[in-house]
Amino acid sequence: MLRLVLPKGSLERATFELFAAADLAVVRSSDVDYRATIDDPRVAEVRILRPQEIPVYVADGLFDIGVTGRDWVEETGAGVVSVGELAYSKATANPIRVVLAVAADSPVQSAGDLPPGSRVATEYPSLTKRFLAARGVEADVRLSYGATEAKIPEIADAVVEITETGRALVAAGLRVVDTVLVSRTELIANPVSAADPAKRHAMEQLLTLLQGALDARDKVLIKLNVSQEALDDVLAVLPAMRAPTVSELSGKDGFALETVVPKSEVNVLIPELKDRGASDIIELPLSKIVR
Repeated sequence: MLRLVLPKGSLERATFELFAAADLAVVRSSDVDYRATIDDPRVAEVRILRPQEIPVYVADGLFDIGVTGRDWVEETGAGVVSVGELAYSKATANPIRVVLAVAADSPVQSAGDLPPGSRVATEYPSLTKRFLAARGVEADVRLSYGATEAKIPEIADAVVEITETGRALVAAGLRVVDTVLVSRTELIANPVSAADPAKRHAMEQLLTLLQGALDARDKVLIKLNVSQEALDDVLAVLPAMRAPTVSELSGKDGFALETVVPKSEVNVLIPELKDRGASDIIELPLSKIVR
């Protein structure tokens, strides 16, 4: 039913891992094959292409849906609709930022401080020109084909580049002075395809699986037993998405509790639960959480 295009390059591995976790494993004959399959009746075709191209191809109707960053949607100006955000990037769950950076010792403190005619190197020339024009800055925006941060000061006076943590820019001797765009990965769709009820329903079902897999990444299921006397003490420290499940044990000998908690809190939570009288504590991984 759906023709799907996935990103090649820096997002490729993280995207394939997400689809596998969502039970939508991407299968191809080799790591360099641009065609693939997904064993799902809602997916008729899978192609793997550069994320820069994906918004244009989806807008043109060559594909029904695609995965790419909001940065490339904004750069290309492609007429696509967003089915939903996917909270992952190439290395983290954080959005990337498209930023304006200058040399660490530059007097520039914001985009508005750039002198007229400043050379700005970037892989996002259209986005950069719009951003600077909106701030009254007349700059010489030049397309960069990579290693953008290395072009200051000999080739460029400033760069517009993506960053997740900012560490690479600092290591290159640069300083961020403005944020052009905050970008997450998105599931985008061709407007005509998205207007088709059957295709739209299939898109939303795929999004449910993908977001469910993402939501489960940093959470675990905790199961435990507790006596009537200790129940209130344990519930006082037991987090939950809504409320813990509490079931009476056979023989009215106490209660079984279960809840979903952040993985990052488990190292503190489990000893605290034991201290408060919980027993038979089990921690289980989760595959998906569908709210």
